[in-house]
Amino acid sequence: MGCFSCDNSVKIPVYYPQTLGKNEKGMSNLRVVPMSKRRILLVEDEQDIAQLVSLHLSDLCDEVVVASDGHEGMRLASTETWALVILDIRLPGPDGLEICRMIRRNRPYQPVLMLTSMSSELDRVLGLETGADDYLTKPFSVLELVARVRAIFRRIENMQQISSTDRGDREKVCCGNMTIDPTRREVMLDGRAVELTAREFDLLEYFARHPGRVFRRADLLDKVWGYGHEGYEHTVNSHINRLRAKIEEDPSKPEMIVTVWGVGYKFAAGDEAAPMVAQQ
Repeated sequence: MGCFSCDNSVKIPVYYPQTLGKNEKGMSNLRVVPMSKRRILLVEDEQDIAQLVSLHLSDLCDEVVVASDGHEGMRLASTETWALVILDIRLPGPDGLEICRMIRRNRPYQPVLMLTSMSSELDRVLGLETGADDYLTKPFSVLELVARVRAIFRRIENMQQISSTDRGDREKVCCGNMTIDPTRREVMLDGRAVELTAREFDLLEYFARHPGRVFRRADLLDKVWGYGHEGYEHTVNSHINRLRAKIEEDPSKPEMIVTVWGVGYKFAAGDEAAPMVAQQ
């Protein structure tokens, strides 16, 4: 599973500190799976789901911390460092959308996975539009959740490997008035910096390195998100809508990321993206 996964032969049990307070459901506000390095924050007020998710994710990381209300989730998300934040939308106190907005204001590259209600398409769309990298609908398969988390960790691992081996000679991508710098993970448009989430950056860079090529949504899920799953096209749609809002002069009439009706999307910034060796 790569360096982001714990040794599967080591099983670490969930325990519940007795010194912590209780919420209105009689649950501890914080539960910890005691490990050492890579940490996941799970903000979930349903005890059964929190226990099940914690148990399965403990094999993929070094520590899982569970906050059972929005207040504790907001505090932990803003004050500590996480490899991944998993947010339920419906929470006592601040909801998952509010926590996600706070994360995006302060930590644009923080990976966020949203848990939403199967009955509410609006929740799913709002979660993605707020800045979540991905979402799962309840009830969900634990195996699918584990696959999503692994995909997120693979992406982070790839980013860190590139960063650790890079010596300043990676190619920038120049597309008209926009420059994408993968080394610094920066995008400049008309001389100003464009703030993107980690997933938005990956999506834009992938498009820009394949100008003129038409991608189906399933292709993008596979290449950028690291998995393919029928029914999750909203993930791609919402990220493209957010990208357009940030890089297009008129997002309602996009000229860079354009829709190919009945197929998918393509990058059409002059139909050519020119690689350029990064200058020291």
